[in-house]
Amino acid sequence: MARPQSPDYDKRRDAIVAAAAQLYARRGFDGTSIAELAKAGGFSKSLVYHYFPSKEDILDAVMEEHLDALVEEAETASRAGGADTQLRALARGFLRRYVGAEDRHKVLLNELDKLAPERRAAVVAKQRRIIATVEGLIATLNPERAAEALPLAMLFFGMINWTHTWFRPKGPTDTDRLADMAVERMLA
Repeated sequence: MARPQSPDYDKRRDAIVAAAAQLYARRGFDGTSIAELAKAGGFSKSLVYHYFPSKEDILDAVMEEHLDALVEEAETASRAGGADTQLRALARGFLRRYVGAEDRHKVLLNELDKLAPERRAAVVAKQRRIIATVEGLIATLNPERAAEALPLAMLFFGMINWTHTWFRPKGPTDTDRLADMAVERMLA
């Protein structure tokens, strides 16, 4: 008979992923050992290995969970109304997700090449799905520039993906206004 799952299984797993995201963001994937991760999170190494067979599995979880949340935002935005409303909803949802997820976002942006090819391909496929969503919205909103929809989509992500490096939630502009500014610049 299989051993029952601990009632706090998800909480412990999430704590390991959060600690890994923080360390991987600050020291890099290669610069962080399982022992350092365990120490930083107040876990034993055996507990970390109970939840994740390898350090790469933890990296994959950091990226996949962050990206799955962004895919969910894109899917929610796609039901928001017209293309303009959808693009605004997507930008707002993404920026709200970015606040408080700086470490995960930084890991996604900087450590992708550390994943094995098949895992990297899964992450890239999700990224491309999100990019295609924005590309389609831009082509709908600017049919005369449909041939440039992909470069415009990438410029759009260039505007919002790096806000984690400078945006302060308690500053003069909130995430929704910042998202609206990015959409307005994209549609200008």
